[in-house]
Amino acid sequence: MAAVERCQVVIAGAGPVGTVLATLLAQAGVDVVVLEAGSECAQDLRASTFHPPSLEMLDQIGITQMLIDKGLKAPVYHWRDRQSGEVIDFDLAEISDVTKYPFRIQCEQYHLSQGLAEGLGKYSNAQVRFGSRIVSFNDDGAGVDVFVETMTGIDKLRCDFLVGADGANSIVRKWLGVEFDGFTYPERFLTLSTELELADHLPNLCYVNYVSDPQEWLVLLRVPSVWRVLVPTDPEADEDYLRSDEVKNGIFDRLIGEGAGKDVKTGHRTLYRVHQRVAKSFREGRVMLCGDASHLNNPLGGFGMNSGIHDAFNLFEKLMPVIEGKADMDANLSLYDRQRRTVTHSFTQTQTKANMAMIKGGQDDAHQQRRQAMLDIKADDDKRRAYMMRQAMYESLEQARSIT
Repeated sequence: MAAVERCQVVIAGAGPVGTVLATLLAQAGVDVVVLEAGSECAQDLRASTFHPPSLEMLDQIGITQMLIDKGLKAPVYHWRDRQSGEVIDFDLAEISDVTKYPFRIQCEQYHLSQGLAEGLGKYSNAQVRFGSRIVSFNDDGAGVDVFVETMTGIDKLRCDFLVGADGANSIVRKWLGVEFDGFTYPERFLTLSTELELADHLPNLCYVNYVSDPQEWLVLLRVPSVWRVLVPTDPEADEDYLRSDEVKNGIFDRLIGEGAGKDVKTGHRTLYRVHQRVAKSFREGRVMLCGDASHLNNPLGGFGMNSGIHDAFNLFEKLMPVIEGKADMDANLSLYDRQRRTVTHSFTQTQTKANMAMIKGGQDDAHQQRRQAMLDIKADDDKRRAYMMRQAMYESLEQARSIT
């Protein structure tokens, strides 16, 4: 075994959350090592929406302008009824008095993680190590020994704190033995990407569209290079069939016109399961969890990656005074756990479930009641503003700050 290395913080995972936290720590002068099992930052197509408060936070580490340059500004988003064609639109320009970014940015998440991982190279106190997978660790109360598998053997790092930002299948969470409570939706979600300009076929289409329908609801998202089409699929169907031309053609036949689907080319056909799960604890001793390692939710509303970014900033705020010897470790890190876990339950999980109910709804009384509630929100200035502040995630951040 190689000689033991020493650093202040080890972060598992070089995704958006891990690289954000690493950059914050590096800029503050903390010795930080990021361990990533993959050979590079994963080019995950799932997350692509950056909300206004996230853009404000990311401004602090100098990456927001890059996202704006690479992405698309989406001030308007739609809730659409597929059968009636009704559109309920919301314009974030109405909250321009609270943010200099009154819009979403549609940009694939890997641009963030890749940009930050490359940027960490300019800090002598920061490292990103690809092809490095945590296999175990031990928190002895005074620090954490981390054992890392590489191509050449097992390395050992000694750190003051370990952060698991290593995704839904987090090895850090599993070694902690922290339960991941919740459920998995029965239907698998299929994401198709196409360079076809859907706005040429569907009138009044904006960059972010949630399309309600009892038979086949849709999410239509524009990113710079493609349209992404998200649909639910039959839980019993074979995976190869669900990725087949037959299924793809049917989806686009129903979307843009009978017989048109066969001519639509897709760059990706990605099938995945969607979870609503929250870890019972975001912190055990000197080990913390954030991002998908600590919570998962359905993608309706674009809260997943953004809430992970908010975890990272909250954790940095609590961890930095501890590292500097200015705050009690247990008090500060327990506050991180309380604030982020409480908000995850009360806001992110609740809101994403409500969004799913709205988009899946059939033409029954419950769906009509939800539709009427949305129309009431749209028609009332105060309700509309409060709704947009909630969907833009300002409400969740305010709630977290109120928890002591």
